[in-house]
Amino acid sequence: MQTAGRANQISGRAVAALSLTAAAGLITDQVTKAVALATLPEGGTVPVIDGVLHWTLQRNPGAAFSLFTRVPALFTVLAFAISAGIIWYARRVRETGLGFALGFVLGGALGNLADRIFRPPSAFQGHVIDFIDFRVWPTFNIADVCVVTGAALLFLHSVRAERADKRAAAAGDDAAAAP
Repeated sequence: MQTAGRANQISGRAVAALSLTAAAGLITDQVTKAVALATLPEGGTVPVIDGVLHWTLQRNPGAAFSLFTRVPALFTVLAFAISAGIIWYARRVRETGLGFALGFVLGGALGNLADRIFRPPSAFQGHVIDFIDFRVWPTFNIADVCVVTGAALLFLHSVRAERADKRAAAAGDDAAAAP
Protein backbone atom coordinates (compact mmCIF):
# COMPACT_ATOMS: atom_id res chain seq x y z
CA MET A 1 0.00 0.00 0.00
CA GLN A 2 2.88 2.37 0.74
CA THR A 3 4.26 1.81 -2.78
CA ALA A 4 0.97 2.99 -4.35
CA GLY A 5 1.02 6.09 -2.14
CA ARG A 6 4.60 6.83 -3.18
CA ALA A 7 3.71 6.40 -6.89
CA ASN A 8 0.76 8.79 -6.52
CA GLN A 9 2.97 11.30 -4.70
CA ILE A 10 5.55 11.16 -7.50
CA SER A 11 2.79 11.44 -10.09
CA GLY A 12 1.43 14.50 -8.27
CA ARG A 13 4.84 16.16 -8.41
CA ALA A 14 5.21 15.34 -12.10
CA VAL A 15 1.75 16.71 -12.93
CA ALA A 16 2.52 19.83 -10.86
CA ALA A 17 5.81 20.28 -12.75
CA LEU A 18 3.99 19.87 -16.06
CA SER A 19 1.19 22.28 -15.09
CA LEU A 20 3.39 24.99 -13.58
CA THR A 21 5.91 24.84 -16.43
CA ALA A 22 3.14 25.06 -19.04
CA ALA A 23 1.49 27.97 -17.23
CA ALA A 24 4.80 29.82 -16.84
CA GLY A 25 5.65 29.29 -20.52
CA LEU A 26 2.22 30.42 -21.71
CA ILE A 27 2.13 33.50 -19.47
CA THR A 28 5.71 34.52 -20.29
CA ASP A 29 5.04 34.07 -24.00
CA GLN A 30 1.84 36.11 -24.02
CA VAL A 31 3.26 38.90 -21.83
CA THR A 32 6.39 39.26 -23.96
CA LYS A 33 4.29 39.32 -27.13
CA ALA A 34 2.06 42.03 -25.65
CA VAL A 35 5.15 44.08 -24.77
CA ALA A 36 6.57 43.55 -28.27
CA LEU A 37 3.30 44.67 -29.87
CA ALA A 38 3.10 47.73 -27.63
CA THR A 39 6.70 48.87 -28.04
CA LEU A 40 8.18 47.67 -31.32
CA PRO A 41 7.61 49.22 -34.73
CA GLU A 42 5.86 46.89 -37.19
CA GLY A 43 8.58 45.35 -39.36
CA GLY A 44 11.24 47.54 -37.77
CA THR A 45 14.13 46.37 -35.65
CA VAL A 46 15.65 47.54 -32.38
CA PRO A 47 19.23 46.42 -31.76
CA VAL A 48 19.89 45.04 -28.28
CA ILE A 49 23.42 43.84 -29.08
CA ASP A 50 24.06 45.29 -32.53
CA GLY A 51 24.59 42.60 -35.13
CA VAL A 52 23.84 39.82 -32.63
CA LEU A 53 20.46 40.27 -30.93
CA HIS A 54 17.65 42.49 -32.16
CA TRP A 55 13.97 42.86 -31.33
CA THR A 56 12.15 42.61 -34.67
CA LEU A 57 8.36 42.52 -34.71
CA GLN A 58 6.98 40.07 -37.27
CA ARG A 59 3.63 38.36 -37.78
CA ASN A 60 4.21 34.75 -38.75
CA PRO A 61 1.48 32.73 -40.49
CA GLY A 62 3.67 29.57 -40.53
CA ALA A 63 5.27 27.20 -38.08
CA ALA A 64 8.10 27.80 -35.64
CA PHE A 65 10.91 29.92 -37.05
CA SER A 66 8.72 31.12 -39.97
CA LEU A 67 8.60 27.74 -41.72
CA PHE A 68 5.66 26.59 -43.91
CA THR A 69 3.88 29.95 -44.06
CA ARG A 70 1.16 28.90 -46.54
CA VAL A 71 -0.82 26.56 -44.26
CA PRO A 72 -1.66 28.40 -41.00
CA ALA A 73 -4.83 26.37 -40.34
CA LEU A 74 -2.77 23.18 -40.29
CA PHE A 75 -0.65 24.55 -37.45
CA THR A 76 -3.75 25.56 -35.50
CA VAL A 77 -5.01 21.98 -35.70
CA LEU A 78 -1.56 20.56 -34.94
CA ALA A 79 -1.04 22.81 -31.90
CA PHE A 80 -4.49 21.90 -30.62
CA ALA A 81 -3.85 18.16 -31.10
CA ILE A 82 -0.46 18.31 -29.37
CA SER A 83 -1.91 20.30 -26.47
CA ALA A 84 -4.88 17.95 -26.09
CA GLY A 85 -2.60 14.92 -26.26
CA ILE A 86 -0.30 16.22 -23.53
CA ILE A 87 -3.25 17.17 -21.30
CA TRP A 88 -4.79 13.72 -21.82
CA TYR A 89 -1.46 12.00 -21.05
CA ALA A 90 -0.61 14.20 -18.03
CA ARG A 91 -2.13 11.90 -15.40
CA ARG A 92 0.13 9.08 -16.55
CA VAL A 93 3.34 11.08 -16.08
CA ARG A 94 5.30 9.63 -13.17
CA GLU A 95 8.66 11.39 -13.46
CA THR A 96 9.17 15.05 -12.65
CA GLY A 97 11.71 15.50 -15.46
CA LEU A 98 9.19 14.23 -17.97
CA GLY A 99 6.61 16.58 -16.45
CA PHE A 100 8.91 19.57 -17.01
CA ALA A 101 9.65 18.49 -20.60
CA LEU A 102 5.98 18.04 -21.48
CA GLY A 103 5.15 21.28 -19.67
CA PHE A 104 7.54 23.24 -21.87
CA VAL A 105 6.04 21.72 -25.03
CA LEU A 106 2.49 22.36 -23.78
CA GLY A 107 3.21 25.96 -22.74
CA GLY A 108 4.77 26.71 -26.11
CA ALA A 109 2.03 25.01 -28.07
CA LEU A 110 -0.65 26.90 -26.12
CA GLY A 111 1.19 30.21 -26.54
CA ASN A 112 1.27 29.94 -30.32
CA LEU A 113 -2.23 28.39 -30.41
CA ALA A 114 -3.59 31.44 -28.58
CA ASP A 115 -2.11 33.65 -31.31
CA ARG A 116 -3.60 31.49 -34.05
CA ILE A 117 -7.05 31.55 -32.47
CA PHE A 118 -7.28 35.18 -31.35
CA ARG A 119 -4.98 37.31 -33.53
CA PRO A 120 -5.58 38.75 -37.00
CA PRO A 121 -6.15 38.13 -39.81
CA SER A 122 -8.94 35.77 -38.67
CA ALA A 123 -9.92 33.32 -35.96
CA PHE A 124 -8.02 30.03 -36.18
CA GLN A 125 -5.75 31.45 -38.87
CA GLY A 126 -4.14 34.22 -36.84
CA HIS A 127 -0.50 35.07 -37.24
CA VAL A 128 1.94 34.27 -34.46
CA ILE A 129 3.88 37.21 -33.03
CA ASP A 130 7.66 36.75 -33.36
CA PHE A 131 10.23 39.25 -32.09
CA ILE A 132 13.51 37.59 -31.03
CA ASP A 133 16.00 38.04 -33.86
CA PHE A 134 19.57 36.71 -33.76
CA ARG A 135 20.14 37.64 -37.41
CA VAL A 136 21.40 34.15 -38.28
CA TRP A 137 18.11 32.35 -37.65
CA PRO A 138 14.49 33.20 -38.42
CA THR A 139 12.77 35.45 -35.89
CA PHE A 140 11.01 33.54 -33.10
CA ASN A 141 9.26 33.95 -29.73
CA ILE A 142 9.20 32.51 -26.20
CA ALA A 143 6.67 29.82 -27.22
CA ASP A 144 9.14 28.55 -29.82
CA VAL A 145 11.88 28.50 -27.16
CA CYS A 146 9.58 26.47 -24.90
CA VAL A 147 8.77 23.92 -27.61
CA VAL A 148 12.44 23.46 -28.54
CA THR A 149 13.49 23.24 -24.88
CA GLY A 150 10.76 20.69 -24.20
CA ALA A 151 11.73 18.62 -27.23
CA ALA A 152 15.38 18.62 -26.13
CA LEU A 153 14.37 17.56 -22.61
CA LEU A 154 12.15 14.81 -24.04
CA PHE A 155 15.11 13.54 -26.06
CA LEU A 156 17.36 13.56 -22.97
CA HIS A 157 14.66 11.82 -20.94
CA SER A 158 14.35 9.15 -23.64
CA VAL A 159 18.13 8.56 -23.69
CA ARG A 160 18.26 8.29 -19.90
CA ALA A 161 15.29 5.91 -19.82
CA GLU A 162 16.87 3.71 -22.49
CA ARG A 163 20.14 3.55 -20.54
CA ALA A 164 18.27 2.70 -17.33
CA ASP A 165 16.38 -0.08 -19.13
CA LYS A 166 19.65 -1.52 -20.43
CA ARG A 167 21.20 -1.43 -16.94
CA ALA A 168 18.12 -3.12 -15.48
CA ALA A 169 18.20 -5.81 -18.17
CA ALA A 170 21.92 -6.39 -17.57
CA ALA A 171 21.33 -6.63 -13.81
CA GLY A 172 18.53 -9.15 -14.47
CA ASP A 173 20.81 -11.20 -16.72
CA ASP A 174 23.53 -11.17 -14.02
CA ALA A 175 21.06 -12.30 -11.36
CA ALA A 176 19.75 -15.10 -13.58
CA ALA A 177 23.28 -16.30 -14.34
CA ALA A 178 24.31 -16.40 -10.66
CA PRO A 179 24.14 -19.86 -9.04
